[in-house]
Amino acid sequence: MNLHLSGHHLDLTPAIRSYVLEKLGRVRRHFDQVIDLHVIMSVAKLRHKVEVSVHVAGRDIHVESIDADMYAAIDALADKLDRQIVKHKEKLTLHRHETEPIKRQIADI
Repeated sequence: MNLHLSGHHLDLTPAIRSYVLEKLGRVRRHFDQVIDLHVIMSVAKLRHKVEVSVHVAGRDIHVESIDADMYAAIDALADKLDRQIVKHKEKLTLHRHETEPIKRQIADI
């Protein structure tokens, strides 16, 4: 998994970097086939914005979160990304299991 962190109008401190790594580590618990993660953090006045683009096999997932606190924005982003990854994984497994019985029925005939 390749992780790219960048900050716009923000210095990426080691504390923020480790917090992002810890929160986005949950993605690997649900889905092992993550190829790239691009995280962009920006600050504009009192608005902290965190965006992530995840490249997985067969799909790109983009999530963003805006909050008054950077750590709260990272938490919200991790929750949103977690839900989308689980949804993508369920689609893959449901699609795979729906086609198996049809193949078996054709082979029995």
